[in-house]
Amino acid sequence: MEEGRLKNPAPPIPFPELFWDCDPGGVDAASHADFVAGRLMESGGLDAIRWLRTTYGDEALADYLCRTRGRAVERRRLRFWQVILGLPALLVDQWLDQPGRAVWDSRNS
Repeated sequence: MEEGRLKNPAPPIPFPELFWDCDPGGVDAASHADFVAGRLMESGGLDAIRWLRTTYGDEALADYLCRTRGRAVERRRLRFWQVILGLPALLVDQWLDQPGRAVWDSRNS
């Protein structure tokens, strides 16, 4: 996501437990949008999903997934976001069929 293209002004990220490997106070929703979106799409619960959709908007989230080909999001969660954001199933199928994904997808099996 491009900096400054937030749907709403960037509030503080209310899920510090999901940013355990960095200083959550140093993570900014606007300037670290791709990092924040990837982390919350992969690990966030219902509150995080609401926050993402309110803060960035569905169009920006879909754009993020298209640009990254869903790499930060595991298979089941990617299918969830496919439905929520209205992404074409054939497009997501192509992402999931990429040979390099097998390594990452098997880590959760």
